[in-house]
Amino acid sequence: MRYHQIGIPKQEKKHNSLSVSIAEAAAISSAKLYGKGDKIKADYAAVESMRSRFNAVDFAGKVVIGEGEIDEAPMLFTGEKVGTGKGDRFDLAIDPLECTDSVAKGLLNAISVIAAAPEGGLLSLPDMYMDKIAVGPKAAGKIYLDSPISDNIYKIADVLKKEVEEVIVVILDRPRHDKIVEQLRKIGARIRFITDGDVSGAIAPSYENSGIDVLLGIGKSTEAVLAAAALRCLGGEIQARLMPKDEKEKDRLRNMGVNDLNKIYSTDDFASSPNTMFVATGVSDGPLLKGVQFTTKGAITHSVVMRAKTGTIRFIEAHHFHSHKQE
Repeated sequence: MRYHQIGIPKQEKKHNSLSVSIAEAAAISSAKLYGKGDKIKADYAAVESMRSRFNAVDFAGKVVIGEGEIDEAPMLFTGEKVGTGKGDRFDLAIDPLECTDSVAKGLLNAISVIAAAPEGGLLSLPDMYMDKIAVGPKAAGKIYLDSPISDNIYKIADVLKKEVEEVIVVILDRPRHDKIVEQLRKIGARIRFITDGDVSGAIAPSYENSGIDVLLGIGKSTEAVLAAAALRCLGGEIQARLMPKDEKEKDRLRNMGVNDLNKIYSTDDFASSPNTMFVATGVSDGPLLKGVQFTTKGAITHSVVMRAKTGTIRFIEAHHFHSHKQE
């Protein structure tokens, strides 16, 4: 069941439809390996599917942040050009399969994600860790990454009209977050641990029914850019700071012109264009999207498309049949 985009200019309608079909294809390819214990194979299936479909589209795309550096990722690496080279020029932030471990182990929260903006509209960063905080629209402008965790949680509770004991913080279940967890438990906030998937975790506070009020902790820069693209559309906020682990990573940043290693990046730093678009398709069930369902006739996918310019959010259920090529 496809969707109709009433009142959207023809060219934008084309870009929306193409991005959705590309994310759908990557999700279906990786979902076939769900629970089979091979995260590398699952990731490769998603990457290969996404790349081949991008290269069939008449546009000039550039991956500004993706699978890694050229010497680490054979496809969809940062800096790679995709598309036929004909048509509009776009920046792309991509994660063909976020939560590779979740797919390999048969767990939740895996998605295929694309953010796009006109050339220059998305921040290009190397793939490294960042310290992050992300909230929904009501708490946007009320938090600050460098504030004590307790101050941020009390402010979030206040604007959401909740007791601190009712606030839920989503955080990756990693030893590096032990001190944050200790502080959250000291003030009585509730915690939801996730094994992977801080794109969904950062977006969730912008959905009132998600049950999540704030994301905290350290995750990758790719996920920060992707989440910022969605939050630009939703009115939420993300703040993040790069955390290079060694001198080699610091040199990589300097070579890209990043000299202020203490800079706190905002939503608009990550996704500066008002024409930013975000697309995600569920691979396995999560707080935002259902995963791929295989049927006797083919597959059913569940996707979301967001556009910053209009604030439009579309949830799409698509039925893919074995007897037809995916659109």
